[in-house]
Amino acid sequence: MSAKTLGPVRRKFAPWDDPSSKPLIEIRQVTKNFGSFTAVDDVSLNIYEREFFALLGPSGCGKTTLMRMLAGFEEPSAGQIIIGGQDMAGIPPHKRPVNMMFQSYALFPHMNVEKNIAFGLEMDKLPKGEIAARVQEMLKLVKLEQFAHRKPHQLSGGQRQRVALARAIAKRPKVLLLDEPLGALDKKLREETQFELLDLQMQLGMTFVIVTHDQDEAMTMADRIAVMDKGQFVQISPPAELYEHPQTKYVADFIGDINLLEGRVTKNERGRITLDSDVTGGVIDVHADSSAGAGDKAWFALRPEKAAISLLPPNDPQTNCAHGTVWDIGYVGDISVYHVRLDQGGSMRASIANTSRVVERPITWEDKVYLTWTPDSGVVLTK
Repeated sequence: MSAKTLGPVRRKFAPWDDPSSKPLIEIRQVTKNFGSFTAVDDVSLNIYEREFFALLGPSGCGKTTLMRMLAGFEEPSAGQIIIGGQDMAGIPPHKRPVNMMFQSYALFPHMNVEKNIAFGLEMDKLPKGEIAARVQEMLKLVKLEQFAHRKPHQLSGGQRQRVALARAIAKRPKVLLLDEPLGALDKKLREETQFELLDLQMQLGMTFVIVTHDQDEAMTMADRIAVMDKGQFVQISPPAELYEHPQTKYVADFIGDINLLEGRVTKNERGRITLDSDVTGGVIDVHADSSAGAGDKAWFALRPEKAAISLLPPNDPQTNCAHGTVWDIGYVGDISVYHVRLDQGGSMRASIANTSRVVERPITWEDKVYLTWTPDSGVVLTK
């Protein structure tokens, strides 16, 4: 599949929205206990063929334990894992239609690149001619033909990562499991490799399941993301939906930067919600759907890039407006992030794209500013 087709394919790919689609992986009410500690708590999930799926969450949330159960290194305490219509209970890792790429890469230091890639195929006793052909195919796929006879210590971190990937996909598993696969790479190489992995997955037509605590990594590569906390799924959605329509404060806060403005709902009629907020000292008018009712405590979730910042007051400073003093500015190249101490207490952030090379700012430290936003720029959360 050529790179030109990747965009249209990925844009239309959403088997989870098709009731007739049969999942490749079914996780049914799975729990995993280690003594009195519950690492994974009664989770259910369907993953589809050719999907790039991410398990995202902080350390200790249960994502790696769930992946190890998919791989067969751990058995569920309760529930079922079904892959390709077959119950995986009691089936050892080497007999499952999955392969796992570890964070450490686990390459054999005494073997060259060619031998590392061939190892699993030799263990499966494939004919020598088929092994040689498969190894050459993998070397070409990961662009390492000229490094075939080098040992792992003679390779860069990115090259070792590609060897581990080639070895993992050489056996042509139905599912490739990736445990923090880019964690050892520097930032620039990690960003480049994300797109390489994405293109490779589309070319192979394989199902990838990645475990990561890096939200940018998950947002870049995955078709859908499951955000985990304390052994449970908090929200399972495509990246844009997670970012723009978080269902809880936890998800809103975990994915990207967010302003959470507390208030009390005064009205909710036909997708228009009004909150009185002590944080802003005025009214927050929101055009969004929410189950919040009049009198409920709620939070308005607003991304920093959706807040405008100005030295001049708006026409209506009592609606969708907060005012305060700039106490810090973060310059990160493409954007500048303004931290504003609000006059009513608390703080907010607004980010501005740096569209010119002029570093001098019209707004600077200690300036009195107004932050404003449109009614459709955020969501109302009740939990």
